[in-house]
Amino acid sequence: MQREELTAFLADKADDMKAVDIVTLDVQGKSSITDFMIICTGTSKRHVSSIADHVASEARKVGLPPLGLDGENEGEWVVLDMGSSILHVMQEEQRELYQLEKLWG
Repeated sequence: MQREELTAFLADKADDMKAVDIVTLDVQGKSSITDFMIICTGTSKRHVSSIADHVASEARKVGLPPLGLDGENEGEWVVLDMGSSILHVMQEEQRELYQLEKLWG
């Protein structure tokens, strides 16, 4: 799967779980750890964790095991590392506080 296809896949799977305000950022040349970041919001701790878990599960089904998954126990900000793309699932408070779109946009 190409980088752009992977990014679209991750965003689509987050959308399947009703993630809110999904934004994709191209950070090529700005970040040495990834090429794309997908940022989305969940409405509760359980929702945030469920979105990340669903996306990770769907990625595994197509033969793309995540490199890392962190924060699912807390459910405030979960990061799913897929190599060339990283998915950030955040509660609204964390998203407003850290403003990743401004930092990487």
